[in-house]
Amino acid sequence: MKIAVSGKGGVGKTLVSGTLAGYFAKKGYKVMAIDADPSPNLALTLGIPVEKANQIVPISENDELLESKTRTDYPGVYKLHFTVDDIVEKNGMKSPYGVNLLVMGSVKSAGGGCACPANAVIRELLRHLIVERDEVVILDMEAGVEHMGRGTASHVDTMLIVAEPSRKSLEIAKKIYGLAKDLRIKDVFIVGNRVRDSVDKELITDFAEKNGIQLLALIPYDETVMKADRVGETPLKYAETSEGIAAIEGIGEKLLQNRT
Repeated sequence: MKIAVSGKGGVGKTLVSGTLAGYFAKKGYKVMAIDADPSPNLALTLGIPVEKANQIVPISENDELLESKTRTDYPGVYKLHFTVDDIVEKNGMKSPYGVNLLVMGSVKSAGGGCACPANAVIRELLRHLIVERDEVVILDMEAGVEHMGRGTASHVDTMLIVAEPSRKSLEIAKKIYGLAKDLRIKDVFIVGNRVRDSVDKELITDFAEKNGIQLLALIPYDETVMKADRVGETPLKYAETSEGIAAIEGIGEKLLQNRT
């Protein structure tokens, strides 16, 4: 199962990604979480201490790795084909919950055609992780819609579009949905987050129905989750029994049922 989590900045993508990764690991699945956001913080959600998280060098900024993979004897020319399976073993970091984390860093190209080693390595690594490896892969994508044009998510089988009850968030969700369908992603769902009352619920539900997007879940606003963020604790521990975490784990259960 290969899941991409997308949406407007600040809507809770990383919370959903990290909680799902922890849920699948708890269920006994081998899980790879990929932080593809230019401002990565998935490590903290997964329970990796801030001291260790700060030591992670994103793949896109690891000059030694990039050079070893793409260098040729000709200036300005780099390899387009290379092995990447060893990158996972050498650069992944295991969380206390058994999730293997890779931090990608930023992919700066539009389309697929930027000729630079960092983008070449990241594209090939994503393809390897999503296409060739038999494990649950959860891709915490960068905010907005620009990344969709790069084909980052083109090999996933499920996309979750996280949206909060605001017009801006829902408009971004609509654009992402259209691009996801263009990429022919098999299952595309919207997930409502920070739902406080019946007005919020109705706004997201009506939006999903109007635009033909399947609504997978509504995650309630949860002060315990917010407190976890404020004190720098992983919600997987601090808010383990909260309504918000339970709702996200319910998403994981639905996705497993959807496979059968």
